[in-house]
Amino acid sequence: EQKQSSGEAGNEGIQRLFFLQVALSPPVICGFLSSYQPRLGMGFRPNGCLASPQETLMGKYGDNSKLIYELQDQGGELLALRYDLTVPFARCLAMNKITNIKRYHIAKVYRRDNPATTRGRYREFYQCDFDIAGQFDSMIPDAECLKIVHEILSDLQLGDFLIKVNDRRILNGVFAVCGVPESKFITTCSTVDKLDKMPWDDVRSEMVGEKGLSPEAADCIGEYVQLHGGLDLIEQLLQDPKLSQNKLAKEGLGDMKLLFEYLTLFGITGKISFDLSLARGLDYYTGVIFEAVLLQQENDHVEESVSVGSVAGGGRYDGLVGMFDPKGRKVPCVGVSIGIERIFSIMEQRVKASGEKVRTTETQVLVATPQKHLLGARLKLISELWDAGIKAEMLYKKDPKLLKQLQYCEDTGIPLVAIIGEQELTDGVVKLRVVTTREEVNIPREKLADEIRRRLEPCSLSVQSCLTL
Repeated sequence: EQKQSSGEAGNEGIQRLFFLQVALSPPVICGFLSSYQPRLGMGFRPNGCLASPQETLMGKYGDNSKLIYELQDQGGELLALRYDLTVPFARCLAMNKITNIKRYHIAKVYRRDNPATTRGRYREFYQCDFDIAGQFDSMIPDAECLKIVHEILSDLQLGDFLIKVNDRRILNGVFAVCGVPESKFITTCSTVDKLDKMPWDDVRSEMVGEKGLSPEAADCIGEYVQLHGGLDLIEQLLQDPKLSQNKLAKEGLGDMKLLFEYLTLFGITGKISFDLSLARGLDYYTGVIFEAVLLQQENDHVEESVSVGSVAGGGRYDGLVGMFDPKGRKVPCVGVSIGIERIFSIMEQRVKASGEKVRTTETQVLVATPQKHLLGARLKLISELWDAGIKAEMLYKKDPKLLKQLQYCEDTGIPLVAIIGEQELTDGVVKLRVVTTREEVNIPREKLADEIRRRLEPCSLSVQSCLTL
């Protein structure tokens, strides 16, 4: 009744609120993780290292450092909310002298940003990270991280996607051969990182006007960072008269070629693009970097693309652990971060565009009665279901009309109705109704809980099926 009186805008707000509550609840996060299950069984284990000393986070995020939430506790210590899960993980490795681990971590991170919920940008949101730390042969862990991203995005069926890859050494080599002073490599890299949001002319203007590069250097950079391709492009750049003379670029291109060979064996190069415009503006990356983006809507009836930016990103950060080690001991690391809430934003918009109803409750079954004076029967049955671990509810009225009870299920997305009337009490059964199909079947009362679990079991296997009718 409150929902109906609040008007259409209120309904949308309630649906939005419950979508996020359901989507970000532990059961659905675990359902989301079911896409990763093969990986979790192959050596990855959970790890989590909220607030850190400010010096832990500062100087590692480039231009994005301004988005760090800075705090001060009662004792005057300067703290900051974690910006990502990578830096705290690196600090954890250094403090505990860990040199070899494969881990995953799901937790909230915080950005002092301008939120845009339709684009999946929030100030507080969940990320899921996979990281491989340790001394291994070149590009093998990196290839596995890309394989993980490919598996997740394929299994979630979000539509066509592309994983862009590059290498910081190649970028630094480009900057060097174009005459950029080494002291400006990081700031120039942050500007190149804006190419996915700004046209080249605007990026060039920032390089010259704000970062102090010469017009000739900017034009030279532009010749490289607008290139993208695959193995052919790598071979072409290995023969480039300028880059082939730069040690850093040559190392990066050699590793990139090796990476593509491994990705070919994994059978995923069709979704991989070597893109020199990819820069990943965080300062701690030292080698391969990658970012996954959705290309377009999969469904024809959706008129506009969902614009939420990248849905995953990561790279190699071999020097980060050494920043926290008293003796500067380095632990090579590579990892990937999945933007869980950005993915849910895409799902939400697609559900809305397709006309599917969003479930606004986690209730599995509504206990209903078709006649008057059966409140006691409802209370007794709902108590039995609660004791059996079933999420059940009923309307808080003595004698609600059956039609109103069924309409409540349709409005909120409750999938099942357990109807108990005079005849069902006599026969010792409960009439179980599927809301979407209106199918009804009599179930022996003692078997009702098991039947509800059986019918709802597929919901545990799919995130989207838990969120829609």
